Amino acid sequence: MSNSNPNTLLHADITSLKCLHRGKVRDMYEVDAQHLLIVTTDRLSAFDVILPTPVPAKGEILNQLSDFWFEKMAHIVPNHTTNLSVDDVLSNQAERDRVRSRAIVVQRLQPLPIEAIVRGYLIGSGWKEYQHNGKVCGIELPQGLRLADQLPQPIFTPSTKADVGKHDENIDFERMCGIIGEDLAIQVRDVSLKLYQEAAQYALKQGIIIADTKFEFGLDKEGNLVQIDESLTPDSSRFWDAATYQPEISPPSFDKQIIRDWLETLDWDKQAPGPEIPEDIMQKTAAKYREALTRLTQA
Repeated sequence: MSNSNPNTLLHADITSLKCLHRGKVRDMYEVDAQHLLIVTTDRLSAFDVILPTPVPAKGEILNQLSDFWFEKMAHIVPNHTTNLSVDDVLSNQAERDRVRSRAIVVQRLQPLPIEAIVRGYLIGSGWKEYQHNGKVCGIELPQGLRLADQLPQPIFTPSTKADVGKHDENIDFERMCGIIGEDLAIQVRDVSLKLYQEAAQYALKQGIIIADTKFEFGLDKEGNLVQIDESLTPDSSRFWDAATYQPEISPPSFDKQIIRDWLETLDWDKQAPGPEIPEDIMQKTAAKYREALTRLTQA
């Protein structure tokens, strides 16, 4: 499907480089043996289905926010960013112009097969599990916690990394150790908690609660841990407005929740293909992404 709006990008459609992978949101291209070009499109997935309607400027916003956090958190863990620009790796002028604001040249690393999730509040799948057995990913929590309550301290709750269209599976720390080894698992856990705690403290000063977030990591040739993918965006995190937050309700978040809520009103089986999203719903969603960027990056 072609883009109906010239200011949106549903697919990168770069032909001068080899396409290695097309994810829910990002298209990945091979630059050389050491580098990749990652283009963050305006695609949006809900219920693990990629929807046919792009969110205006979403890719640009996610790209800017990840760049902001990568730079801000580089003292905690190295990240995959490089000094190369889109102009350095794309020879085709039309391709450069189309993706420049939403593309990044990164180091080519060995990605770890797990997602590093940190939860500071009890919401989503964590709330469902807590209601069932008082635990989240094997971690015992105090009794009597309410929906959206802040946890006594943030917890690390990893998951497997599923293919596009499949569901990630929450796992406990012991199983993560079995997948990537105990030493590396401890390092990933400790780095993830540091990243979350520092980011959450900063965001709160900007009026935003980071309820939970997902980090991804890879290894360089020397075996060093490096942060990859995106960082602390509305797609990888749950952002709430600190001014209106209260426990016992599910706070509205700065992401695609407007679209998810609208989809829930439809007679749709949550299987591909997804329905076209009305213009007003898409614009409201785009506005929430823009608000998250503005509030988090303003001085």
